[in-house]
Amino acid sequence: MSLYVPAAFLAVGALLFVFRLFNRGGIKHIRGPPSPSFILGHDPVIARQEEAGILDIQWMKEYGPTWRVRGAFGTDVIMSADPKAIQHVFQKSGYNYPKKMSQNLLNWLLAGPGIAAVGGHDHQRQRKIMNPAFSVPQLRSFLPLFQRIATKLSNKWKGELMATGELSLLLNKWLSRATLDVIGEAAFDYNYHALDDGERNEISKAYANIFADASYMPSTASLLFRAAWDYIPTPVLKLTRYIPLNPYTRMRKLNNMFREYGKHILREQGPEVDTEKVNSKDAMSILIKANRSADSKTRLDDEELIAEMFTLTLGGHETTSTTLTFLLYELARYPEYQERMRQEIRGVRAKVAQRGETEFSTEDPESLTLTNNAIKETLRFHPIVISLARVALKDGQVFSASFIGYQRLTEAWGEDANEWNPDRFLRSEISKQPANVSVFANLVLEMQAFLAELVETFQYYPPKAKVDIQQAMAGIFSFPAIRGKVDQGSALPIGISLAQ
Repeated sequence: MSLYVPAAFLAVGALLFVFRLFNRGGIKHIRGPPSPSFILGHDPVIARQEEAGILDIQWMKEYGPTWRVRGAFGTDVIMSADPKAIQHVFQKSGYNYPKKMSQNLLNWLLAGPGIAAVGGHDHQRQRKIMNPAFSVPQLRSFLPLFQRIATKLSNKWKGELMATGELSLLLNKWLSRATLDVIGEAAFDYNYHALDDGERNEISKAYANIFADASYMPSTASLLFRAAWDYIPTPVLKLTRYIPLNPYTRMRKLNNMFREYGKHILREQGPEVDTEKVNSKDAMSILIKANRSADSKTRLDDEELIAEMFTLTLGGHETTSTTLTFLLYELARYPEYQERMRQEIRGVRAKVAQRGETEFSTEDPESLTLTNNAIKETLRFHPIVISLARVALKDGQVFSASFIGYQRLTEAWGEDANEWNPDRFLRSEISKQPANVSVFANLVLEMQAFLAELVETFQYYPPKAKVDIQQAMAGIFSFPAIRGKVDQGSALPIGISLAQ
């Protein structure tokens, strides 16, 4: 059956292509690069960029902040880095521009029917249920947890340094394990033991490189296959779950593994919600209470509940760890800024000691101006999500928001927009730019806690073995990799020693 399903999808795609040949118009007045492929348009060159967003930046320079590209089967796509256009589509009129079916299906294959894979009323219902778990007071309550896990990571690095005094390590691997432990405890009051187990940890190994495995350098056949998804009924599309080929086998195995973890966590945490957490607003309590609700408007069924847990675990730790990885990499490249950050952190730490305390309060991280600017600049210069596509309900027009293009607009960020420079946020005209911080506001406090510990304690520098680090891309996501070895997955080696 698995061979017939792709063949049927491609046949539908061919019919769509013929149909579109006789139904042209709409956005032809918008300039853009010539299409390199008769059937797939620009999809192959966009999906196979060696450096994330390199084409977006090139086209933006040539055609301005909004341009037209050709999608598969003759579809005209508006690509835009214009902040007003992006704000209109994603904030002011979000539900008038739903995700593409192909996007929802990939999310469903990976996580199940959670908030990342549904639209319309289901998305609104799930979002309303989950919102209390991400309120400011709830997030601030996790600061002691963030500091505890950051200190645990710090102590492990100190132990590694005792023998040699300096160390070269894969920064992204360590940070991914630490943030996996954070999301486990913060969201589910469950310890994944990723830091303790290291490379032996099953859930950490299963999550590693999942985005790259699913979408890095897709073949022409894969691009054709996925392009047809946008025109196929959902029940038929879901048969792709059973295709006995990677990446579908890889995603299915990860999903099945997490389902077992999710069921185990529910068995452990479920009774506590009955007795100890009736009014709690942590994610686990909210999920379980929604699962037991008799009201369809506030209920999550079993499949949705597990999917939300999966989505929180994957999104909650990969986004944080990847941003921290890029940030510490940039500090290794800019040692002067690194030292300024360290001195600022030590200054705030001294004030904490004067109060007779050892840990930061929720107010202390806000006074770390250089640290916060480094977070904002890294979210700008190394965005995790480089683009997102939406489809207008009114006329079916596809709109692709180039977040990485917006983050390099000289009109918004200055003439040095293509450089990592946190001091840009000291300029009054730049400090008002959002830099995607609002999107990841629930993760900033965690980053602040980790940076306060790790930058105060350790010095970072390029590894002795010279490597060229690139920001690679897989689908809509970016990740750090060694140039020439991207097919081996995410990797960022760095040298560390104890800070003086």
